[in-house]
Amino acid sequence: MKLLPISKSEAARYMGIRGEPDSAAAEIIDRYEELVRERMSPRYVYRLFDITEKLEGVCIPAAELLLTGESIRRHLSGCRSVVLLAATLSAEADKLIRQAQVDGMAEALAADALCSAAIEQVCNRAEEEIFSQVEAPFRTWRFSPGYGDLPIDVQQGFAAALNAQRRIGLTVTESCLLVPTKSVTAIIGISDTPPADTGHGCAACNMRDRCAFSHSGGCGKK
Repeated sequence: MKLLPISKSEAARYMGIRGEPDSAAAEIIDRYEELVRERMSPRYVYRLFDITEKLEGVCIPAAELLLTGESIRRHLSGCRSVVLLAATLSAEADKLIRQAQVDGMAEALAADALCSAAIEQVCNRAEEEIFSQVEAPFRTWRFSPGYGDLPIDVQQGFAAALNAQRRIGLTVTESCLLVPTKSVTAIIGISDTPPADTGHGCAACNMRDRCAFSHSGGCGKK
C-alpha cells in the first residue's frame, strides 16, 4: 500500500493548531508530508474469527483470546464474528520522527502528527479493502485494546493471533506498547443486524477526561 495525500488539516489538529496554520507551520507540514509519503511502507494484516459470549467476556476460541470488560461486550453485542486488524507505517516512521527532532521541536511535532494522520488513513483504506472481500451485512467501528475497560494487555495475544511480527514486523513490548509506534490494532464486529451505537472514539476511550483532543472535537478515531 502506498500512502495517498495525507490530511494536513488533521495533522495540524494533532499538532494543537486551531484554525489555519500560519505560513511557517504550513511550510513545515508541507515538507514533512512529502517525506512521510516517500518513506513509509504501510502494511496491514487481518483475520476473521467467530466469537462466542461467555460470562467472563467475549471469547475468540480460534485465537485463544478472551476480551473482557463491559465496553467490548457492548461493542460486540449481537455480532457473530470479528475481524482482528493490525496495521503499521513501518519502522521508518520512528526513524523520521527521530531525525526531525534534530531539526527542531516544530519539525518533530509535524512529523509525529503527519504519521498519526497517515496510520489513520491506512486503517481506513485497509477496512475498505477487507470488507470488499469479507461479507458483512453490518459492522461496528474499530475498537482498539485500551479503549474503555478492555485491558491493554490483550495486545500480546492479539499480535500472536495475527502472526503480526512475521507478517508486518509488528511487535508488542512487555508493557504492551506497539513497535513500531505508529501502528494500530483494532477489533471490528460483524453482525446480521445493525449494531447498537455504543459511542465512537472519545465516548469509549478511558483517556477522554485527560485528553486535549476530547475537548476539541475528538482525536478522529473511529
